[in-house]
Amino acid sequence: MTGASWLALNWLDRAFPPPLDSIGANSAEMQDRDGQLLRAFTTPEGRWRLKTTASDVDPLLIRMVIAYEDHRFYQHSGLDPWAIGRAAYQLIRHGRIVSGASTLSMQVARLIEPRKARSFSQKLLQMARAVQIERRLSKAEILDLYLTHAPYGGNLEGVRAASLAYFNKEPKHLTPAEAALLVALPQLPERRRPDRYADNALHARERVLARMETAGIVSIVDRTQASAAHLPRRRLELPLLAANLAEEKRRKRPESYLYPTTLRKSVQVAMETVAQEAAQRLPPKVSVAIMVADSQTGEILAHVGSANYLDASRSGWIDMTNSERSPGSTLKPLIYGLAFEQGMIAQETMIEDRPADFYGYRPKNFDMTYQGDVTVRQALQLSLNVPAVRLLNAVGPSQMLSRMRKANIKIQLPSQETPGLALALGGAGTTLKDLMALYTALARNGSSIRLRNCTPSRVNTPEPEPLLDKAAASSITDILAGVAPPLGSPRERIAYKTGTSYGYRDGWSIGYDGRTVIGVWVGRPDNSAIPGLSGYGTAAPILFQAFARSGIAHAALPAALSGTQRPRQSDLPAGLKRFSRENNGLVSLRAGEKAPVIVYPPEGSHVELGKDQDGQALPLALKLQAGRAPFRWLANGQPLPDLVRTRNTNWMPKGSGYSTLTVIDALGRTASVGVFVR
Repeated sequence: MTGASWLALNWLDRAFPPPLDSIGANSAEMQDRDGQLLRAFTTPEGRWRLKTTASDVDPLLIRMVIAYEDHRFYQHSGLDPWAIGRAAYQLIRHGRIVSGASTLSMQVARLIEPRKARSFSQKLLQMARAVQIERRLSKAEILDLYLTHAPYGGNLEGVRAASLAYFNKEPKHLTPAEAALLVALPQLPERRRPDRYADNALHARERVLARMETAGIVSIVDRTQASAAHLPRRRLELPLLAANLAEEKRRKRPESYLYPTTLRKSVQVAMETVAQEAAQRLPPKVSVAIMVADSQTGEILAHVGSANYLDASRSGWIDMTNSERSPGSTLKPLIYGLAFEQGMIAQETMIEDRPADFYGYRPKNFDMTYQGDVTVRQALQLSLNVPAVRLLNAVGPSQMLSRMRKANIKIQLPSQETPGLALALGGAGTTLKDLMALYTALARNGSSIRLRNCTPSRVNTPEPEPLLDKAAASSITDILAGVAPPLGSPRERIAYKTGTSYGYRDGWSIGYDGRTVIGVWVGRPDNSAIPGLSGYGTAAPILFQAFARSGIAHAALPAALSGTQRPRQSDLPAGLKRFSRENNGLVSLRAGEKAPVIVYPPEGSHVELGKDQDGQALPLALKLQAGRAPFRWLANGQPLPDLVRTRNTNWMPKGSGYSTLTVIDALGRTASVGVFVR
């Protein structure tokens, strides 16, 4: 070739480049933590075209494709002279086309620039494009384009879409029969569809297997077994897992083509099955939502927004994990936790469950009966309403709301209303995801963590503030672990709480073990009442099924922190034997009288105990200001032996580590600090 000819070809190549930039877009995909497909979206023209590389495919299929379509693929530069010569000779000899000469590069050229009709001019253009493609792309890139765009009938394009549609699996591990069918289909994708033309597909597969045996790619045994294998008789739907979450991600980032998540496909499949089976036992129009999270990492492992995304009768397109609903009694553990934290109660403290009037607010229990005097432990396990309102009145609704917001748990009050005592019984709006965050903090001994369904951004977002101190959270876990499972449910050792919203509109059940948190919501998306619905009777059995069928290894609940074991009622100090607040929590203060404040040790300090002449550890000095004597000190929820009337006292820790110190004055006002003792 002369220099002028070479320059002319280069000019033509630059002037009329192959339309690689206009190649069709791939389907957007949402994947699980391991890259497995959860849901795909069709391309704008309505095709299933999943991006595929050679690494996504069984090596056997790659060897078969090259051996069958273009066995000199790695030797030529787009055109195979030997194949062209053979095809020309056969055409002249027989007067008709006997075999083709298309290379994989030529087939890619046809896929990215479909020809309008079969003609020699179109064939010459295809050959020219193949040479251009070879100059621009590597062999690996050309092969990947073929694997992604090869036609498989209908709106299926590419090996992955075809493998999922016909075999219900990714093409990473294929049998010889499956690989041979995937090699045979692109030549005549419509005429060889196994779901429509089984005989054609069978004969085409057999030709591929025969060629592969001759080429030494499959053994005679493998060929015999593959020839006897059944063909897929129908085309399957592509995965539609976590569909509500996928829709949310697609709305937020419509320009993206890959949505990685922290979900685990096996867990997602199990939870969707649990939700669908549960919905079949429920009345029409009732849906189920389930979330699963890892309490140690904050990663969401399963997100089931509805019982069935495609079920219009249950409004399956509405993601009920993000819908604000009344949480019923599911906030009660936080109320009790704040009361524990402030030293107002112990587990065996007696509290009244009798009719009460809180400034005109008269709460009643779910079953309209009262238990009389009960322990705090019993009151929470039985989810009694009046004791919870008594404690919230003492803790303060504003303090509860503030603690939730600092822990990044959102709650929506009715318009223009300030936080009130109705919070104890679900008088606000929140979501399953936010309740999951609350119970995840309980599972972490009070430490909050952001729940996430994707890899965190590079921006360092600070974690939320703690929900409760460790001792209070440990006590709550101990109580909730003692709640009996619903009748007939698997006996999983979990801590859990249920809730039913006003008017039987929402049933909740949220539980956790030492690693996993699962939340369940049951209700109608239109917020209608459901007669007979309850958290314990309806949602809790689903929760226990979810734990049993999640496939996640059970992890034991964390052991109670040192010093937080339940003291007997007889061992409690007088101020903790019975919960009592004058006027339901209001106290009479003298003018200018302030609540107690612990001034030593300060919050978050690291204190090293001194030693006497014999090397024995000395007690830690405790100092406070203000408050009304006498004072009761507690260490990790356990009262110190004596009431003290001075503002200075001593405490001997039982060992090194984190401790919570609390003081209660004569009016029941409290102050707490957390310290690290060495």
